[in-house]
Amino acid sequence: MQQQLIQQLSQRVGIPPDKAEAAINTVVGYLKEHLPGPVGSQLDKLISGEEGQGGVLSQAAQSLGGMFGKK
Repeated sequence: MQQQLIQQLSQRVGIPPDKAEAAINTVVGYLKEHLPGPVGSQLDKLISGEEGQGGVLSQAAQSLGGMFGKK
């Protein structure tokens, strides 16, 4: 799941995969610090692929692309 998110973010925003991975890790780390414990653990499950594919992470990548002027 994380590799799919990295690839999607890289393509949509137009940045190299290593930069996309760093961005994802930064955002996930920030969210885990600021969300209640149970929500943070659900985020870990989403990123690791335990919660299934698609949906939330795809929307997050699209939103980040929109923030940087790409769609």
